[in-house]
Amino acid sequence: MKNFVTFEGIDGSGKSTISKLVYKKLKSNGHNVVLTYEPTDTWIGKCVQKCIETDTDSLVTAFAFIADRIEHCKQIQKWLDDGKIVLCDRYAESTYAYQGAQMEDLTDNPMKWLQELSKDRIIIPNRTFVFVIDPKISLARIQNRNNLIPFEKMSFLEKVHKNYLKLSVGKRFMKVNATKTVDELVQICCEDILS
Repeated sequence: MKNFVTFEGIDGSGKSTISKLVYKKLKSNGHNVVLTYEPTDTWIGKCVQKCIETDTDSLVTAFAFIADRIEHCKQIQKWLDDGKIVLCDRYAESTYAYQGAQMEDLTDNPMKWLQELSKDRIIIPNRTFVFVIDPKISLARIQNRNNLIPFEKMSFLEKVHKNYLKLSVGKRFMKVNATKTVDELVQICCEDILS
């Protein structure tokens, strides 16, 4: 069984919907499970939200995300120590993919630089589901949202999408076709978590 599982993907990929449904299914089957998310609802998480909403400098936004995650990991560790399965909607790869795209003009390899900043300071998940979807489809899914944030633009999401594909290499990652039905996606994730 995988105890710490993260859900990643561009906006509109369905990862938030699926993570909530996976949580409900595991809970209804008697598993001791927690669903959390990033940015968190702590004061640092609220700073992150403010950075996103006000299109703050990409370096400041990246540092805010990482600070929020370092604090979040203290809570995640407590849950893990209590024997819970921890599901997290967005985690480190979101920062690498999104802020990596934002910072491409600031440094040669922004994703590597961001990964170095986080190294040894965050908990590595047992599984990271990456919801893979064409940015055109994902944007069509979210076009009716009331407040589209600055990240939710086609050219930007295409860069983020490419970053996710570069990041999701290795045994920890499972790429999931986000155009499958909701039921199929929930089943894929639940079966993998419990195996």
